[in-house]
Amino acid sequence: MKYLLLCFISLFACNETTKKNQAKNDDMVLADVEKSAILTGANQTDVYLKLLEGKNVGVVANQTSVIFKDASEQNHTHLVDSLLALGIKVTKVYSPEHGFRGTADAGEYIEDGIDEKTGLPIFSLYGKNRKPPVEFLKDIDVMLFDVQDVGVRFYTYISTLHYVMETAAELNIPVIILDRPNPNGHYIDGPILESEVKSFVGMHPVPIVYGMTIGEYGKMINGEKWLENEIQSELTVIPLKNYSYDSEYDLPIKPSPNLPNATSINLYPSVCFFEGTTVSCGRGTEMQFQIFGAPFLPENQFDFSFTPQPNFGAKTPKHQGEVCYGRDLRNVERLNEVKLDWLIEAYTSSPDQNSFFNDFFSKLAGTKKLQKQIEEGVSVEGIKESWKPGLESFAKTRSKYLMYN
Repeated sequence: MKYLLLCFISLFACNETTKKNQAKNDDMVLADVEKSAILTGANQTDVYLKLLEGKNVGVVANQTSVIFKDASEQNHTHLVDSLLALGIKVTKVYSPEHGFRGTADAGEYIEDGIDEKTGLPIFSLYGKNRKPPVEFLKDIDVMLFDVQDVGVRFYTYISTLHYVMETAAELNIPVIILDRPNPNGHYIDGPILESEVKSFVGMHPVPIVYGMTIGEYGKMINGEKWLENEIQSELTVIPLKNYSYDSEYDLPIKPSPNLPNATSINLYPSVCFFEGTTVSCGRGTEMQFQIFGAPFLPENQFDFSFTPQPNFGAKTPKHQGEVCYGRDLRNVERLNEVKLDWLIEAYTSSPDQNSFFNDFFSKLAGTKKLQKQIEEGVSVEGIKESWKPGLESFAKTRSKYLMYN
């Protein structure tokens, strides 16, 4: 009996030792993963909490503003919730396009409100105010900016950043950017924005794809003195760890309702041109920015069809309820350029070329020249050749603000 008892105790002890060793091994594996995985600025609380303690904090945030709980990036808590739990005095929240929870359509007017979970006031920066007025920042000691960007000029979060920095600089309020990866950071391409078509979808003389994180972009806004009256913001960037411009980063949270996956984000700089035309880019489907088409494109030439219907993120999609003929781009290899072939193909195939483009197109392109070049039949190669001097000049400007390899 004693022998059996000793065997049982020995077996139990061995099992416990095995469990402890396994837990230790799991911890070591996780630690190794975290050493190599990209670490966002938001996750580095040990770096920036000391900059917030004892201060009234304003946070510019949306649904992507999270702190990840593990290396898988599947489990997370919202930045605002985490800061409150850590004793940081967040007093106001500011929301960009698509709103604080990221559910509004592109271009949809966003009202001020109250966050149901925290009771904090939410001030919209995509409603009657694009630039936060002075009263929005009243009693704020520091502004914290944490929004996932996609590295494309006409994606409006960088315009929101500009205006936040501008008002904060006017009031001598420091700004902290929690940096996040750029999923289109592996190249630069497109025409440089010209001042005559400056708008909220293009405020700065940069190409369509600029190859910088939002933290680096904030440094460039500051360093190039693009803020009004050339004022400069007191800016701090909490940098990423383990990030390079060639990193293929699959965003764990949709940055906006109509960019549902990595393919749509990679195609977005090229397919978004269709927003300035009579052709649909897939809004009103589950393939947004991964397809294009229109009812008037010839069915015998375009072998893919879809019918836009109202859905999450597109309440009144272009060509609603009409069968559109076009192209399915979901299997296109990862792009390293702004691709013009699809736009030109749709234009040359349109039965009414005079109404193909609308006034929004030049704002997206950042120049009136691109529409003219397409209408005159200039080749893709010829168009891209005309971009080279601007891209070479921008590359020199960009190099001054790069923080990663």
